Amino acid sequence: MTALEFSCSIGKVAKALKPFAMRLTKDAEDANDLLQETLLKAYTNREKFADGTNLKAWLYTIMKNTFITNYQRVMRKNTFIDSTSNLHYLNSSNTMTQNLAYSTFALEDINDALESLDEVYRMPFVMYFRGFKYHEIAQKLQIPIGTVKNRIHIARKELKDSLKTYEHAY
Repeated sequence: MTALEFSCSIGKVAKALKPFAMRLTKDAEDANDLLQETLLKAYTNREKFADGTNLKAWLYTIMKNTFITNYQRVMRKNTFIDSTSNLHYLNSSNTMTQNLAYSTFALEDINDALESLDEVYRMPFVMYFRGFKYHEIAQKLQIPIGTVKNRIHIARKELKDSLKTYEHAY
């Protein structure tokens, strides 16, 4: 295939690449840049294209690989490396510092929810939470073991309902 034929073929397929570039970049200017870079790479590497194969698929592959390479380059550029002897990655996403405000609020809400429980359910639940066995709670409160299990179950259910806001927090 001559350079002119190749250019003509690319020109016919280029319009179909634009939506794919938009899906990758989510920005019109970046999509235009990606499309231009893809077409430039395709034209400069036209000798690697095998006649009779799918030109559109080849261009899609070039575009996808170009996008991935550019994305990785941006990510590397945005990661700072501390040159001290510890060698910490400063902008890495797996390190987080949390203050204790959130856990303080959660603990206050848990204590409020416990206080709102009826005493009949709260006492067996608190004892179980502190490590007492069912039979020890039953003996201490002088109630049947089945009642202890039932009251702990009800307390758990009521606490779960009143603390729904923390369902996916931890």
